[in-house]
Amino acid sequence: MNTIKDESTLTLEIDKSIFISYLKNVNDIKEAKEYIQNIKNKYPDATHHVSAYIVGKGGEYGHYDDDGEPSGTSGMPIFDCFRKNNLTNIVCVVVRYFGGIKLGAGGLVRAYSRSASENLKQNMIVPIIEYSVISLTFNYSYLTVIENSLRNYETLNRTFSTNINLVMKVPTYEVDMVVNGLVALTNNMIQINIFKNENE
Repeated sequence: MNTIKDESTLTLEIDKSIFISYLKNVNDIKEAKEYIQNIKNKYPDATHHVSAYIVGKGGEYGHYDDDGEPSGTSGMPIFDCFRKNNLTNIVCVVVRYFGGIKLGAGGLVRAYSRSASENLKQNMIVPIIEYSVISLTFNYSYLTVIENSLRNYETLNRTFSTNINLVMKVPTYEVDMVVNGLVALTNNMIQINIFKNENE
C-alpha cells in the first residue's frame, strides 16, 4: 500500500463552479475526521464540503460523504481514486462553490474525480514501510564494526554501561538480514531483541 508524502491543495474552475481540493496523509480515523472538520471551518460559506478517507495498513477503514450532492456523484469518485492508486492513510476534502450551472450526475462525477486525481498527480506517492525496533547489547570491542554495518538505519537510543546497548529502527523486511549479519560479525557475541513494530 501507498500513501502521499505531503499535504497539497488544488483549485479548479469547472462550468463556473469552483472546486478546491485538499489532500493530506493521516494515521487514523480520528485524524481524518479532524482534518475534514478543519477544512469545513475554513470555508463555512461553501456550497458543499465533499470528503473521503481510507486508513489502515491494508486500507481496511474507509468512508465518504457526498455532503448534499446527489448520492454517489462526489464522495465515491474520490474514494475510487484512492482505491485505483492503492492508497491508504489519506484524506481528501473537496470544497465546492456553486457557480449557477448544474453539472448533472455525470458532470459531478467527472469534476470530483478530476479534483482528486489532479491533486494526487502534484503530490508524491510513497510506499508505506513497516518498521521493527530492535535492541542490541554487545561488548565495546564490536562498536565500530556494528555501527558501520548499521549506518543506513536510524538509531533511536544508545546506552553505554558494562556493555553497549543500541536501539535501532529497521524496515521489517530487512530484520532477518540485519540480525544474521550482526550474529556473523560478532561470532554470536550479541544479544538481540525485536520488541516493537511501528508503521511509518
